[in-house]
Amino acid sequence: MHRVLVLGGGFGGIAAAVALRARLEPTDEVVLVERRPTFVMGLRKNWALVGASTLAHGERPLAALRERGIDVVAGTIEAIRPDAREADVDGRTIVADALVVALGAERDPDRIPGFREHAIDVYSEASSEAGAAAIDAFTGGRVVIGIFGVPYPCPPGPYELALLLADRLGERGIPGGLFVFSPQPLSLPVLGEAGCATFDGRLAAEGITFRPKTTATAVEPGTVVAADTRIPFDLLLGVPPHRVPGVVSAAGLAEPGAWVKVNPATLETRFPGVYAIGDVTAIPLSTGQPLPKAGVFAHAQGDVVASRIADAFAAREPTAVFDGQGMCFLETGHGQATMVRGNFYATPPDVALAEASEEHLAEKHAFETDRLAAWFGA
Repeated sequence: MHRVLVLGGGFGGIAAAVALRARLEPTDEVVLVERRPTFVMGLRKNWALVGASTLAHGERPLAALRERGIDVVAGTIEAIRPDAREADVDGRTIVADALVVALGAERDPDRIPGFREHAIDVYSEASSEAGAAAIDAFTGGRVVIGIFGVPYPCPPGPYELALLLADRLGERGIPGGLFVFSPQPLSLPVLGEAGCATFDGRLAAEGITFRPKTTATAVEPGTVVAADTRIPFDLLLGVPPHRVPGVVSAAGLAEPGAWVKVNPATLETRFPGVYAIGDVTAIPLSTGQPLPKAGVFAHAQGDVVASRIADAFAAREPTAVFDGQGMCFLETGHGQATMVRGNFYATPPDVALAEASEEHLAEKHAFETDRLAAWFGA
């Protein structure tokens, strides 16, 4: 009998656990550890903010995975010992033959003084209701959407929020005035300068001003303080800085202030039999930029790792590799969406922005529906 310990019940962790259960022998154990009782896709955050849907509509109990033969352990991970492939969970030590770290990126709003007091954290599920209420109550002025640190999960997310909000405010007859800033030199650097120029034109056409190369250092009442400017706002929607979870860096899986390094093809860490997938990792592309932190990549990586672990347990040569192919939906308002898609591992990345269409929006909704049904049942 073998045991695989999957740490984290987000996109990558669930994908890995489900794929492992399908590939391993019935006597093998798949243990999934997550402190939260439910799972909801990150794509719902923007829907909830603009009133298109709710987080609860897409929420599923992780306990339902037990019906698939996955041992779901609800608890806090106190320590990870990758050299022994084990973890402490609420005082209990769980030892495994293979370990998958899928603990994601941790929000770090306190890195920016004044962020908690004056910004609505649009990447926090707990702030979703307050954010939606603030948008509902907004009657005019300047809305600022700020990216306060990179990298962050779902790079298109803040721009999608701007486009959806411009559409929503336009329907309510509220004059434009949306402003987006980022510390990056381009809006979506993986698209390159030409691709970003096209995308930035779409933002401008919707009355959205984009300011790159803007590193915010603090938030004061009504003002974002940046290195070289002050940005006034009436409503501030912020993406906080993110960091690797402390338990991961304490385990020696990541250098201080950095992310987990893995083999880009196999997702294995420097510890044999220990893998890391999804947002907790940093995989450099040929341009020096990191692979975007997106659920679709975490899903694909989870499948690859599950296949490699199953082969290793069966004394077969593992052959599955992550090839860097992927996509991410980006809603543009007016009932349409586009996709950022291509081969992110190419030199340079062969990534393009698709034309916006109603069909792409339908595909985005189907993506969520199909994944939830495959994992949790209808």
